[in-house]
Amino acid sequence: MVAYEELSTAERLVWDAFPGGHPIDLRLPGPDGGVPEPAVRASVLKTLLLGEGDRPPGAVPAVRLSGARITGPLDLSGAELAYALRLEDCRLEGEFSLYGAATRTVSLLDCTLAGGIDACMARVEGRLELKGSRLAGALLLRNARISGELFLERAEITADGRWALDAGGLDMGGGIWACKGFTAHGGVRLPGATLPGGLFLSGARLHPHPSGTALRAADVIASTLVLSDGFTAHGAVDLRGAQVSGSVTFEGAVLKGADTAVDGSLMRAAVLDFTPAEPPSAAVDLRDARIEALRDRPGSWPATVLLQGLVYGSLPSGGGDRREVGRRVEWIRREPGYAPQPYEQLAAWYRKVGHDDDARRVLLFKQRHRRRAMNPAGRLWSHVLDVTVGFGYRPWLAGVWLAALTALGTAVFGSRTPTPVQSGQGPRFSALVYSLDLLVPIGNLGQRSAWYWSDPAVQWVAYALIAAGWLLTTAAVAGVTRTLSKN
Repeated sequence: MVAYEELSTAERLVWDAFPGGHPIDLRLPGPDGGVPEPAVRASVLKTLLLGEGDRPPGAVPAVRLSGARITGPLDLSGAELAYALRLEDCRLEGEFSLYGAATRTVSLLDCTLAGGIDACMARVEGRLELKGSRLAGALLLRNARISGELFLERAEITADGRWALDAGGLDMGGGIWACKGFTAHGGVRLPGATLPGGLFLSGARLHPHPSGTALRAADVIASTLVLSDGFTAHGAVDLRGAQVSGSVTFEGAVLKGADTAVDGSLMRAAVLDFTPAEPPSAAVDLRDARIEALRDRPGSWPATVLLQGLVYGSLPSGGGDRREVGRRVEWIRREPGYAPQPYEQLAAWYRKVGHDDDARRVLLFKQRHRRRAMNPAGRLWSHVLDVTVGFGYRPWLAGVWLAALTALGTAVFGSRTPTPVQSGQGPRFSALVYSLDLLVPIGNLGQRSAWYWSDPAVQWVAYALIAAGWLLTTAAVAGVTRTLSKN
């Protein structure tokens, strides 16, 4: 225990003010008009916070100190602190530890710390405030419990080779407010954290951990994730498996990851607002994510987007716009290689909102994309299906081909005279009916069996129409079968 007689003038001011929780500002002149020495030993603060000083009945003690230089380590590891600690514009020259401690609200406002803060396993009944403070070391909150909020506005944390904010397993009663100029040199790590009040990083600047990750929030459970309004990540943003009951927003964000800008695979969210200030510098991974509402705009996405398994309930546009369908297909094709599920998901959504024509267009583009992965024979047949019936999604094309070939046959056969198979027998020759008889392989109109051609060139035209008829019929059957099987 620290003896009162051993205290400096500044320390006595703090000691005397503690029982009533009165604030002491060592930046102001003392009672005699002089300026007190701003140095206060950390051991004095520790003695007061552990309740070893005098306390008048009915008072609410607290340490409220401004403008002090705190010397020595403030080690409160494992302590049970019944009093609040508020330091403003102070400089802590030693380590500050709350490891495993149980405490009330701790506020360090506009302070400078020569080291970091170790609050792993701590239990804070209230809030933890570091607004405007500068830490030359990591803020450690692994498996800590904070019943209120964590305030980091304007704070700057610099960790050499470590995570700037390391809070895996953090259990919050409220949210984390790290906006308005919060800067982390070393990244933010929050895997498995519980954030019922949300994570707010609007305008924050995150420089990466040596692993290349600026924000690691895999498997967090949160009400909302706000990474917007100038939020800048100079490394990857890892949201794998995050469970967000509200929205995840990147509106106005700047995403500068090296290999992956955003990893949202397996994420669950009510709303994903992906409208960054500029396209991310690297890939966005949304594989197997489930989003109730996806909001984006042209220019939101990078060159590579992984979409296999992504399921969404709604998109910004309700359909009916060919250009929008084209933009959506172009978005899907940012997936490396061919992946059928993104096409099926988009088509299903268009059907859901009543735009079956758009759904068919999407599935048509799907088949054209699939063609790239086929062998030469498969690609040839794919081209035939595309040109003749649009893979079954444009069956009217078969009618166009039939009409064109019929017109061609009628023109060719009408300018020549055929030879009857049996003179004086059979139907009268009709170039139109003869052409249809050649093109339609099913049924018999009586023309093909009653007439033949002596001119080899005309006979080859007849052979070509027969082959074209079988090709059209086969393509139509294959395309319609494919369509029916998908629906």
